[in-house]
Amino acid sequence: MPGEGATLAPMIDMKPSYLNLTDSSWKKRIEEAYSLLEGCRVCPRVCGVNRLADERNGICKSGLRPVVASYNIHMGEEPSISGTRGSGTIFFTNCNMRCVFCQNYPISQLSSGNEVEVEHLARMMCSLKERGCHNINLVTPSHFVPQIIKAVSLAKEDGLDIPIIYNTSGYDSLDSLKLLEGIIDIYLPDMRYADKGYSLRYSGAANYPVVNRADVKEMYRQVGDLIIEEGIARRGLIIRHLILPNNISGTDEVMKFISSELSKEVYISLMDQYFPAYKADNIPELSRRITKEEYDRGFNQMTACGLENGWVQEHIGA
Repeated sequence: MPGEGATLAPMIDMKPSYLNLTDSSWKKRIEEAYSLLEGCRVCPRVCGVNRLADERNGICKSGLRPVVASYNIHMGEEPSISGTRGSGTIFFTNCNMRCVFCQNYPISQLSSGNEVEVEHLARMMCSLKERGCHNINLVTPSHFVPQIIKAVSLAKEDGLDIPIIYNTSGYDSLDSLKLLEGIIDIYLPDMRYADKGYSLRYSGAANYPVVNRADVKEMYRQVGDLIIEEGIARRGLIIRHLILPNNISGTDEVMKFISSELSKEVYISLMDQYFPAYKADNIPELSRRITKEEYDRGFNQMTACGLENGWVQEHIGA
């Protein structure tokens, strides 16, 4: 399995980077981030709605306050993320993508969740830390970056001191990502498509491949290769790649990009769990699970590019 021969980092002081930010830095980040909400340009959609005035007619259907579907301990993430005590996941409602096969569509597309104050979001983070989680795992966070920055600053004042994971579709604004530098310890983006035709057809985002590649480059610049201490991820980049039927995900091109433009040391989570959710049952090319042969082909493409760190699935066809 990939990753078995990876060299783990020596034990060093790996306290979360956000603990080093000064009060003035926090204040500046929060002000700059919230300015993105007026004429919203928090994500690549650049909808232009005034979310500071709580307008909600942008792609993400979200206003000023964050909307949360759930927060809890999650044991089903990658091994170094869930560890032995679980990852503290906070699932944000709504999304800036329109994936026809979304496996969390009640949350992302049907707006299942509750609006909360930023102070409440900060308390969720502290609660998950108190319950023993290894990290705070922000799931689908792209449209709530300003609110997240403010919440982390408040949670830090109340004792939050565990890594923050930015668990994203990989369709993010570079302006938002740059404001997260020194706050996010682990980036966990998808690389979902290599072809703009597919990304338009199935996710309503023709520019996804271009934006996505620029995003992961910026994430890698900020945090570098993954550092694992005693089996737990502390800092770095993990890329998720969900293999779709009929090579819609463009696995070969994605792996070539990672190998040539980032690093052969990047950790890859090569995922097999696609199933035809939401609207996919009515789309012939997406209306089935992937085969073992399709997954094996993706694995072979990954290793042919020299990418040998990460996790693969072993239960296809079981």
